[in-house]
Amino acid sequence: MAVLVIGSGGREHALAQALSHDPGVSAVHCAPGNPGTAQVARNHPVDASDPGAVAALARELGVDLVVVGPEAPLVAGVADAVRAAGIACFGPSAAAARLEGSKAFAKEVMEAAGVPTAAARYCTTPAEVAAALDEFGSPYVVKDDGLAAGKGVIVTDDREAALAHAAACGRPVVVEEFLDGPEVSLFAICDGSTALPMQPAQDFKRVGDGDAGPNTGGMGAYTPLPWAPPGLVDEVMDSVVAPTLAEMARRGTPFVGLLYAGLALTSRGVRVVEFNVRFGDPETQPLLAVLASPLGRVLHAAATGTLTDVGRLAWRDESAVVVVMAASGYPGTPKKGGRIRGPRLAGSDDNVHIIHAGTALDDGELVADGGRVLGVVGTAGSLAGAREAAYAAIAQLDFPDGFCRHDIARKAAEEIS
Repeated sequence: MAVLVIGSGGREHALAQALSHDPGVSAVHCAPGNPGTAQVARNHPVDASDPGAVAALARELGVDLVVVGPEAPLVAGVADAVRAAGIACFGPSAAAARLEGSKAFAKEVMEAAGVPTAAARYCTTPAEVAAALDEFGSPYVVKDDGLAAGKGVIVTDDREAALAHAAACGRPVVVEEFLDGPEVSLFAICDGSTALPMQPAQDFKRVGDGDAGPNTGGMGAYTPLPWAPPGLVDEVMDSVVAPTLAEMARRGTPFVGLLYAGLALTSRGVRVVEFNVRFGDPETQPLLAVLASPLGRVLHAAATGTLTDVGRLAWRDESAVVVVMAASGYPGTPKKGGRIRGPRLAGSDDNVHIIHAGTALDDGELVADGGRVLGVVGTAGSLAGAREAAYAAIAQLDFPDGFCRHDIARKAAEEIS
């Protein structure tokens, strides 16, 4: 089958690369793609958030499946337009994508479904924000109700900073109680009624080593989690994913696509921090690096309501770590145009993959064109080995304007060494 991947970031490069390795996939297209996706797919200069343009391109190419990567096109209704054109689409409708498009809507669905999550207040005025902060106390958690590219959340002990963040959002916010414990990402591939879990991953949101500095879209991730409690996946599927799918179906908006459950393993049990409605970035990069099941077949089955025919997902007996190389200034105003060179950029070794996130070509040279620029993925039989492979590859890159965290997966690797 022929597949069209929508988007231009690291997640889309990882998806296109995995699809290109599926023997059942005859052609991979990306819109608009990036210099990395061009190595494994054919790029097309189409606005990813224009439903009509995406549907027209899918028809023109005669693809059998469209995979929508980012959240903004899903909220804009790209999946609806593709399905209306008679083409299978992996990605929720605009109505179902509100699970990410509105934090308040997600809380409403979780409450109706009995999904364990943090207590929260929907606030539309500064007075309501102040009252909610006082109700929950420190650490203060304030979330932009709408899409914010993973940077709409503040967790702080500074009440004034929390108030300022709420004001800066310029629209309603959700104030929540703080959830203690480590965070875990669990992805579930859904066809509206059935769901298949991927293995858990953990990402690193803060920009600096030791979880210092502001939130970002994610500075690295790894999988599997050697410290994850036994039965975690089954528990989350039973208490979070299944009831959420049932509630969405009851509302007449069945969820088809990737349900991303951001979880906190608290002292009171598992709690949902947030829902996303697409493959997470950067967790997708290490997950797909060790997925043994053919990705195209799995996503097509989800898009056509036949996941029960797939069975359990298969995984390689390996660990994978992705370390994000970001442009200086990120997550504020990243410096664009910095040259990127290095022997690893031309392709992938068996245990290292260079994923393009925010890159462009300038007179044939690779340059930074975004905040998160590259994702360097290492795989090995151990978590320590995967880290070593990723950081060794980074050491060979010549990107003077770039930086990375140096502690991705370090704690977990040290605990099992």
